[in-house]
Amino acid sequence: MSSPSMLTKFESKSSRAKGIAFHPKRPWILVSLHSSTIQLWDYRMGTLIDRFEEHDGPVRGIDFHKTQPLFVSGGDDYKIKVWSYVSRRCLFTLNGHLDYVRTVFFHHDLPWIVSSSDDQTIRIWNWQNRSLICTMTGHNHYTMCAQFHPKDDLIVSASLDQSVRVWDISGLRKKHSAPTSVSFEDQMARANANQADMFGNTDAVVKFVLEGHDRGVNWVAFHPTLPLIVSAGDDRLVKLWRMSETKAWEVDTCRGHFQNASACLFHPHQDLILSVGEDKTIRVWDLNKRTSVQSFKRENDRFWVIAAHPEINLFAAGHDNGVMVFKLERERPASSVYQNNLFYITKEKHVRSYDFTKNLESPSMLSLKKLGSPWVPPRTLSYNPAERAVLVTSPADGGCYELITLPRDATGAVEPTDTKRGTGNSAVFVARNRFAVFTQSNQQIDIKDLSNSTTKTIKPPHGTTDIYFGGTGCLLLVTATSVVLYDIQRKTNIAELAVNGVKYVVWSSDGLHAALLSKHNVTIVTKTLEQVSTLHETIRIKSATWDDAGILLYSTLNHIKYTLMNGDNGIVRTLDTTVYLVRVKGRNVYCLDRAAKPKVLQIDPTEYRFKLALVKRNYDEMLNIIKTSSLVGQSIISYLQKKGYPEIALQFVQDPQTRFELAIECGNLDVAVEMAKQLDRPQLWQRLSTEALAHGNHQVVEMTYQKLRNFDKLSFLYLATGDQEKLKRMAKIAEHRGDMTARFQNALYLGDVQNRIDMFQEIDLYPLAYMTAKSHGLEEQAQSILEASGLTEDQISAPTLGKPLTPVRPIVPTFKSNWPVRGTSSSIFEKALMGQSEGVEDEVPAMNGHGDDDLLEPEVSAIGQLDDGEEDEDVGGWDMGDDVDVEDEGDFVNVEGADAGAGSSEADMWARNSPIAADHIAAGSFETAMQLLNRQVGAVNFQPLQARFEEIYQASRTFLPANPGLPSLVNYVRRTVDETDSRKLLPVIPRDLESITTGEFQGGKSAMVKNKLEDGVKIFKKLLLLLMVNAVSSQSELSEAKKTITTAAQYILAMSIELQRRALIASSPTDLSAFPEDIKKRALELSAYFTVPELEPQHKAITLFTAMNFANKNKQHSSALSFANGLIDRPANAKFKETARKTKTVCERNPSDATEIDFDTFADFEVCAKSYTPIYGGSPSAACPFCAVKYQAKYKGTVCSVCEVCQIGAPASGLRLVG
Repeated sequence: MSSPSMLTKFESKSSRAKGIAFHPKRPWILVSLHSSTIQLWDYRMGTLIDRFEEHDGPVRGIDFHKTQPLFVSGGDDYKIKVWSYVSRRCLFTLNGHLDYVRTVFFHHDLPWIVSSSDDQTIRIWNWQNRSLICTMTGHNHYTMCAQFHPKDDLIVSASLDQSVRVWDISGLRKKHSAPTSVSFEDQMARANANQADMFGNTDAVVKFVLEGHDRGVNWVAFHPTLPLIVSAGDDRLVKLWRMSETKAWEVDTCRGHFQNASACLFHPHQDLILSVGEDKTIRVWDLNKRTSVQSFKRENDRFWVIAAHPEINLFAAGHDNGVMVFKLERERPASSVYQNNLFYITKEKHVRSYDFTKNLESPSMLSLKKLGSPWVPPRTLSYNPAERAVLVTSPADGGCYELITLPRDATGAVEPTDTKRGTGNSAVFVARNRFAVFTQSNQQIDIKDLSNSTTKTIKPPHGTTDIYFGGTGCLLLVTATSVVLYDIQRKTNIAELAVNGVKYVVWSSDGLHAALLSKHNVTIVTKTLEQVSTLHETIRIKSATWDDAGILLYSTLNHIKYTLMNGDNGIVRTLDTTVYLVRVKGRNVYCLDRAAKPKVLQIDPTEYRFKLALVKRNYDEMLNIIKTSSLVGQSIISYLQKKGYPEIALQFVQDPQTRFELAIECGNLDVAVEMAKQLDRPQLWQRLSTEALAHGNHQVVEMTYQKLRNFDKLSFLYLATGDQEKLKRMAKIAEHRGDMTARFQNALYLGDVQNRIDMFQEIDLYPLAYMTAKSHGLEEQAQSILEASGLTEDQISAPTLGKPLTPVRPIVPTFKSNWPVRGTSSSIFEKALMGQSEGVEDEVPAMNGHGDDDLLEPEVSAIGQLDDGEEDEDVGGWDMGDDVDVEDEGDFVNVEGADAGAGSSEADMWARNSPIAADHIAAGSFETAMQLLNRQVGAVNFQPLQARFEEIYQASRTFLPANPGLPSLVNYVRRTVDETDSRKLLPVIPRDLESITTGEFQGGKSAMVKNKLEDGVKIFKKLLLLLMVNAVSSQSELSEAKKTITTAAQYILAMSIELQRRALIASSPTDLSAFPEDIKKRALELSAYFTVPELEPQHKAITLFTAMNFANKNKQHSSALSFANGLIDRPANAKFKETARKTKTVCERNPSDATEIDFDTFADFEVCAKSYTPIYGGSPSAACPFCAVKYQAKYKGTVCSVCEVCQIGAPASGLRLVG
């Protein structure tokens, strides 16, 4: 049912499809059905957009207008309908045909529609004035098809009368074109230009009648550019015709259909003819040779119609059960990137290169015309820089490959002279002198050398469909449901990952990650095939490439998108046409289009760089992006909120409502107050009061209660904070407002008995006034109240009175400052944004700074002037904020952005007093400690430090149990025991330098001597963590600590190299004869590298002795001799030196190595701590900022494998252990 080169992009299931039309710009296709329905599909998404159902009976003709939002349809109800797909309705109906309408087409520039009908006529309609402008008669049977010429004033028609007719409609154009000034000669020429037909009609006359079909003709079509016509008929033939100005003739016939040929057309861009028939086939013919190129057959469905997209390489065919959209060939150019060069194959099958740095395209290097079939483009290209060779595969003839050496200079499309060919579905280089060829039919992988000779054969897992490069000496084997990482030398599966339908694999430039691309999914994996993240796209994924920062950019049919390692993704830009990404550099994306032309697209990488900086907590980069770019939008704001960074989102927002929401979320009360003032809505003041109350910022709470006129809560707030003056003023305000309940409440808070008595008397509650006076011992006043009410004590019965209660008073009046407040930790980002330096600033908090406005004055003035002038001055002039005296106390220090003052603990002082991470840990400020370590030594992975953090925190405080129900008393343990100045108090840090050097340092060296290397590595790594988070008392101790760190790192490196060697040859620790050459070579190299790290002399001698013996036993006499000389020249024990002299004597007889290894005795180099390969002087490299171990440049940005905490190559200020 399917063909390897016929690529189906979309299929629909419906009743019989009789008409098809592509939209010229959008990914839409119209399908008219035998059931009377017209369907509008999005073939890219595979979704049905709309249905149009006004025709009665089958709809046979359909067409989109080239520029207007219109389409036209014609059906068996004799009607032609013009529709708007915007308003989704039929605009009007053209009536006139007397039988079934077979086809309808719009003119390319005039407002015309041509229709053909079973009434034997062809009609031209003007859709703008909705009129019939021409009827062409001449066929004497059903006219099955009629189309306009794409450029000239011609129409071609096909009929069941076995003829094809070409009509000249130039007279019609002149008749209906706009009037212009015409000379007499032109008028005469126009009058004589067209001879009238037999009916006197000069608008449209028959130019040619083409006869050659033996039966009715079903379809006819013009060539888009050449004077050619193709027709298909019930005689099962597809005929090609040519015409000139004066005549037309049959050129040739394409024979192959074994049932009626239903429709045909020319390929818009290639010399091909496509036809469909009732024999259930789509056939492709070579226009020049008139031979069949390929065919596609369905099992049960007859084909009725075919259409070509006017712009892109897409076709659609309608059959008994729906429609299918397909391509004839893959349009992905075969390409390969090496360093700054792109090698690719053009549409003409020429090999070219493109230089990214110079933006320069080379002339053609080679011609691959003879590779595969002329109509099948090459599928892949693999480049070998060592040999400057390319390996090209083609799917033609069941799959084939060619190995070709590229010429040094591009002189033109020359035919290759020395080519190695073979059969296979996939071929890829796996090493400098080896390539792998996969044949799917027999499920076999052949490893071949450059002479095309098979050196090894591999049976891949069953169901393997493709192979890709998997790292040096490895392959990625792709099956339908999984990807397998395969070691070619060992012939074993290293890893397997379940992922469906992988089509392409894209490796990052450092070789540490790969992107597995399937039709709708991207899966990012490590080089060991461990899944990092995955994402799904609804639109097809076409290509991908890696940014230098480790971000994957990928293209779909209409977008370039990005994804981070953690799965966060977004859109970079939209695309007008589909492209295939090959490289990203800064703001430029280099890609190939479907015409295999290099293109450079401009992108804005700000969004994904910002998200990457956020993930890596690179706050300086984030700050720079915020200050220099216009990165705004709801998506980035919601992203930051979702990730828990509302304080950063706050920097992007201008809308006051959104800023308020974010400020509340991140606890930024200053911004929240500012926005609330702008918006001034009661519900916002209410939310702000709740948030401020939770923070303990009662000055903001006071302002919000004033704004809300919440007098009861204001009074209680003043009671709680001990502000007696304002409480008295609240009582006055309640009295002015006539609010007796509030007046009683304030009098109760103040303990003002007289005010309560006066109030009860004013509202005639004499019994309560009497009881209040009596209970507080005011006997005279009680008697006067009785007298005023006309009673005596004998006439009343009073309850037994106890002692009067006094109002509660706060233990510590706090109305002068916000205390206690909830501790908030400002991130380093917020500090940088506020322009703070690394040191801690003293800051005097604003006391009630939000009370600039007299918020209650309107309420008071509305009551009128008081009788008592003193009281009027006291209340009417009350400003709720300005009369508070601000105390400028030195103790109020900004610790991590929180207002600290009375009640800040000694631990808070530790964090303020020290720039050492260990002191911040002891204070409990883990976040600032991690930020300090990140700045000082590039720390990014804090998991190994968790135990050390907890140890320091626990050691710096003791707890004394208090009374039941009360928290324990905390006693802070200091290392500055005799210090009295609070600014110099510092915590004790467990495990000082001396204990570490005598404990772990000596223990690690002892493990080296005892050959317990695994234990040694663990001990030295523990030492690094202990010293990374520590404190020393002097610069000399700091120098000693740094020296210890460097030495320990060298020991870890040396031990790790030796452990790697032992693991490699575990089955035969000394004799390498049974191992393959690459294992043997690697083991000898690791043994030699064991001698490179700088160890103490007695331990250096151990490494030389080990390497010497290993080299000597495996006939590496030259290497063994150099190790023996090194051992003799340095202090070592007598046994070592004696063995070295004997070895030297033996090796000097034949000073050569059996295996050539990458180890230069005389060169100055260091060993990479990840790959264990040499880094020679002058080569690019990166180092760990903490332990100073060197790495190859490609590992920059990854975590150091020695200390396991710091980022390789990270900018760092240096470890601080002294305050």
